[in-house]
Amino acid sequence: MISFDSFKLDTFTKLSREGGEAALKSFGAVSSGAQAVATESVDFVKRSVEQGQKATEQLLGAKTFEAALQIQGDYVRSSYEGLVAQTSKISQLAVNTAKEAAAPFEGLMKKAA
Repeated sequence: MISFDSFKLDTFTKLSREGGEAALKSFGAVSSGAQAVATESVDFVKRSVEQGQKATEQLLGAKTFEAALQIQGDYVRSSYEGLVAQTSKISQLAVNTAKEAAAPFEGLMKKAA
């Protein structure tokens, strides 16, 4: 017959419950982080479309070839800078989300060890 040490069983039960709670907190952090990334992405796309429309309108109104080149160059530069800034922002959101998702498990791992 298998016998369980009641202390070990209680400890296992407590750690299991705490693990479930940690998983729920972690899932909440991941969910919030994903929502923040989605919101940022949608906002970026909206801004990009608006900038593209503005640049197109400016190009159509350009009186000289040089003016058109200047408008196009400004648009490309602005788009690139916006993409770099957005990539940095999304990367930071991902890092923060990962930290928040891992945080509930840090204390649990210490207890288990």
